[in-house]
Amino acid sequence: MHNCLYCYATYIPRFYEVRTKKKLLTRLEKEVKALPNNALISMSNSSDPYPKIEKEFELTRNSIKILSNARMRLLIITKSDMVKRDIDLLSEMKSAVSITITTFKKADVIETNAPHPTKRLRALKKLKKEDIPVILRLDPIIPFINDVEIESIIKKCRFVDHIVTSTLKLRRDSYSKISHAFPELKEIFYTLYFKKGEKIGNSWYLPIDIRKELLNKVAEKCEEFEISYGFCREGLSFKAKSCDGSHLTERAV
Repeated sequence: MHNCLYCYATYIPRFYEVRTKKKLLTRLEKEVKALPNNALISMSNSSDPYPKIEKEFELTRNSIKILSNARMRLLIITKSDMVKRDIDLLSEMKSAVSITITTFKKADVIETNAPHPTKRLRALKKLKKEDIPVILRLDPIIPFINDVEIESIIKKCRFVDHIVTSTLKLRRDSYSKISHAFPELKEIFYTLYFKKGEKIGNSWYLPIDIRKELLNKVAEKCEEFEISYGFCREGLSFKAKSCDGSHLTERAV
């Protein structure tokens, strides 16, 4: 529902039709019994757990209750400030919250239906104030679009416990959408990704030297502010215990 131009999860059937999962809570109650205590649950890696309809259905909130009762560790990944609503639950379990902020300057173009980045920034601060570990997901880094914001975004979020980042991975549909929104980049991206880049799985990656250059900008700023950081899906080394900050769920409650 956030309508992000760069989304990689459009392989999901009926992706743009936001809907509830059938018998979600009943199935979760059953399936969680097969997991050991303290298992790590990541919610969610493809679609956001806080679409607007969550206000009505509260499926995410009730799922958190089930996971908490089962003594699971929980990493929430979202682009919504609605996660603040569930602070009461998250503060009582081993949890961490990762909020995506890709851009402040061009959010109205590349993620038209998502809550404004300033709301997400306030949500990170609120969660941190409540002693819930917070992660900035500076993702994806898109050359010529948000790479010039790397330093300013990290500076605004220098209070976080971890920063995870990766470069834009293109599929044919995301390439089409980005090219439509930024026609001046159509040929540039075609050359960088489809001619000079490499295909890994179902996605096209930037050339490795450009990826390293972009990610080094993040690393340098994180080291300046002494922030833990990691690179996911890049094949590059980093010092943190996990790329996505999931190690922060190991905290004592």
